[in-house]
Amino acid sequence: MHHEMVTLRQVLKTAIRHGWLASLPDMSIPYGASGKIVHRAWFSPEEYRRLYEATRSQARAARGKSWQWAASQLHDYVLFMANTGLRPDEANNLEYRDVSIVEDDSTGETILEIEVRGKRGVGYCKSTTGAVRPFERLVTRNTPQPIDRVFPANHKKQFNKVLEEQNLQFDRSGNRRTAYSLRHTYICLRLLEGADIYQIAKNCRTSVEMTERYYASHIKTSLDAAAINVMKPRGYSVGQRAADRERTPGATEVSRPVVARRSKSRQVAPSRDRDV
Repeated sequence: MHHEMVTLRQVLKTAIRHGWLASLPDMSIPYGASGKIVHRAWFSPEEYRRLYEATRSQARAARGKSWQWAASQLHDYVLFMANTGLRPDEANNLEYRDVSIVEDDSTGETILEIEVRGKRGVGYCKSTTGAVRPFERLVTRNTPQPIDRVFPANHKKQFNKVLEEQNLQFDRSGNRRTAYSLRHTYICLRLLEGADIYQIAKNCRTSVEMTERYYASHIKTSLDAAAINVMKPRGYSVGQRAADRERTPGATEVSRPVVARRSKSRQVAPSRDRDV
C-alpha cells in the first residue's frame, strides 16, 4: 500500500508540472499509525565470528594459488567494514590518502581516522582498533600510491558465496544479508558495548532518530533490568514510610481520608507472596 501511494503521488506531481492539475490533493492518512518495529539485517557476535573465521580460512587455503589476492582482500574487507561502519559505496570511493593511523588521545589506542566521501558528502570516521591490522595488511599487499583505491575490486560474489557456505544469507526475520550488513553489525556491536548513541550516529554520518529506530530498538542492553524489576521490600510498614519521610528533607505529609477502623474479630487476608 505504501508503494502504491508513493507511485500515485508521483503521478499527480507530474500532472501538476504539466498543468493538468491545479493542486495536489491531500493524500495523508487522518490518524498516525504506529509502524511495526523492524531492524536491519546484521550479524550477531557469534555469527560475525563465524563469518571472519570462514574468510580467514579461505585466505589461508588460497596461498600460492591464483585467487590468493582476492581471498585476502575479502578477509580484510570484512574486518575493515565491521570495525569502521562505512557504507559499501563509501568504502568503494575510499583512497589510501583518506586513511591515517593515529594514536587516539582520549583512549590511548591506535585507530584509523578516515575522511569519508559518499552518500552524505564529506564526513569523518574513527574506527575501532580492529581495523588497524587489516589496513596495514592492505598497504603491505598492494604497495599503493596515495590516490589508489583501498578496495579496487568488487567482492560481492565472493561475499555471497561465503554467506551461502556458512548458512548466513538470511537472518531470523528473513532479511537478506549483504555487504551493508557489516555496517549494521558495527552499529549494533557498539551499542551492545554501551557506546553513546549520539556519538555512534555522528561517527556513522546518520541521525540519532534512524539509529534508535533501526538499531537501538532491538538491542537488549538498551533495557535496564534494575529499573524494570523494582519491588517494594517485604514488610514495608506505615512506620517505615514515616521514617523515610523524616529522613527526606523537605518531605511533607499527604492528607489521607479517614477510614473507619476494622473490628479485631475480622480476619485479615494473608499477604500475597511477591514471587508468584
